Amino acid sequence: MGKKDKVQKTNAARQLDRMKADYELIEYAVEDGLNDGISVAEKTGQDPRLVYKTLVSTSGAGKYFVFVIPVEKELDLKKAAKAAGEKRIEMLHLKDLTDVTGYVRGGCSPLGMKKPFPTFIDDSGKALERMVVSAGRRGLQMKLEPKVLAAAADAEFAPLVK
Repeated sequence: MGKKDKVQKTNAARQLDRMKADYELIEYAVEDGLNDGISVAEKTGQDPRLVYKTLVSTSGAGKYFVFVIPVEKELDLKKAAKAAGEKRIEMLHLKDLTDVTGYVRGGCSPLGMKKPFPTFIDDSGKALERMVVSAGRRGLQMKLEPKVLAAAADAEFAPLVK
């Protein structure tokens, strides 16, 4: 685990520590502009197929859902709604992201949000030994087993991408 001890902990990392979960924190340089998932994969030296992004959606009336999908893919809103058991969902407006989750764009982790929300990980994650997701701030990722992420986030695996 080594490196995680030298980095300032985030809520997501503290949640994994409480579970005594095995994970690795990976820092990367953040430029003024936002880094997309592909560039984050390059900066961290990770295979882009292992790097997943965290998207937050709503079905209205204060109902929020979290979707974790490969950075190279796009969320299929119909599949996401089906997974969530909703008629339809839409992406959360960026201006509402921090108020709802406590995180900023580019640093939104599926773990350690202000409140736990129903969370879904794309089925493709089940086949991976380890995956990489945001650790809760820009410039910090975490690498862990998909089953550990699913347990920590109380998440389900589902088909979510186009």
